[in-house]
Amino acid sequence: MRLQTCIAAALLAGASALAAPTAQAQDKADDWRFRGVLYGYFPSLDGTTQFPSGASGPSIGVDASTLVSNLKFAFMGTFEAQKGKWGALADVFYSDVGGDGSATRDFSLGGRAIPADLTANLSLDVKSTIVTLVGTYSLIESPDYSFSALAGVRVANLDQTLDWAFSGNVGPVGLPGRSGRTEISATNWDGVVGVRGRARFGEQGRWFVPYYLDLGTGNSQFTWQAVAGIGYAFGWGELLAAWRYIDYDLKSDSPIQSLTFNGPAIGVAFSW
Repeated sequence: MRLQTCIAAALLAGASALAAPTAQAQDKADDWRFRGVLYGYFPSLDGTTQFPSGASGPSIGVDASTLVSNLKFAFMGTFEAQKGKWGALADVFYSDVGGDGSATRDFSLGGRAIPADLTANLSLDVKSTIVTLVGTYSLIESPDYSFSALAGVRVANLDQTLDWAFSGNVGPVGLPGRSGRTEISATNWDGVVGVRGRARFGEQGRWFVPYYLDLGTGNSQFTWQAVAGIGYAFGWGELLAAWRYIDYDLKSDSPIQSLTFNGPAIGVAFSW
């Protein structure tokens, strides 16, 4: 009887010892976890905007990729919170870029050149604030791989300012020049859904490949964003490099018809 009691006590103690780490791990997984990322994003900018040139004048079509060349100011950051399988992510991207260009066009009539030309000088400034707010739900979480679904909103505030001047002549006779400034602004709210995660490899899983994809619509006809890169985890945080693509196809009644950011990003992340 004493032997049976001792065996039962030993089995109970062993079960308790095995259960304790599992319970502790579960408690730890249910704690709040936070992550902040500061990064630099260096995209090329492409897009099309129809600027009105006046009450009775035609619109001016501008291809941003031919004018924008200088980054004036930028800020980028991401904050994440996780508790159990549920989480939230907020990403803020602000940039102010600008540049100028000029072009001259000769005219022809019936295949024959006529002595007329027009010169256009344009200066474009583009301010963009894009905020992504999503909730996440973890579908797969293992030492080597994580995968989450996400849903939320993306808000884009786009301000573009065009300074323009036109001059020309017909033969020796100069035409009266025209110049002005036009400002265009648009704020878009779009619902987005997507996925995110990372794959870990290497010694102790320190190397990882993060990825993010979302797509949506609302005030925009269609918008999508994709990020993929590579990173390395240190004891104090993570270093990562990625390629980010943000695309907006706005509706036909919007003066800003399309806008695309495409380029590399580098950042540093801290978890607590």
